[in-house]
Amino acid sequence: MAYATEDRKVYGLNLLQNIRENASMASLKKMSKFGVMDDNVERKEVDEYRENFNIKCTSIDEPVSSLSGGNQQKVVLAKWVLSDPDILILDEPTRGIDVGAKYEIYEIIDRLADEGKAVIVISSELPELIGICDRIYTVSQGVITDNVDRRGFTQEYLMKGMTKEKEVAVR
Repeated sequence: MAYATEDRKVYGLNLLQNIRENASMASLKKMSKFGVMDDNVERKEVDEYRENFNIKCTSIDEPVSSLSGGNQQKVVLAKWVLSDPDILILDEPTRGIDVGAKYEIYEIIDRLADEGKAVIVISSELPELIGICDRIYTVSQGVITDNVDRRGFTQEYLMKGMTKEKEVAVR
């Protein structure tokens, strides 16, 4: 299981490191032999994800801090996808990035789901959820209020579930 936090700059990336180091940090065991990093394996794996996720950079040795917000978010995704989780939790995966990068992130999420990964998306943007989810759980005051299949997705219906009052237990 992997969790990509909503705050990529504080919790998702080490801005003092380069793209390669950031993308591989959750998969050190996979890329090392007897506790020593295999530089060739690391470079090959990270470069493959750079290409597959369309991370715009001149080199994987470029500082991650020099990338746009959308490309930084793709590095965060690459980091967790490289670790090969069965379940990937994405918290506000497109917050603060441009429309083009959002579309690319949506394509990555679709590919992961098509590969059989369980992808849980946490988002405050209803159009985003409606566009990429197969099922939506609505939450109000920390309580799950509804479980809606794709056929029932409307902003109005989902908003009702998100604004339900907490039911008072009768004793």
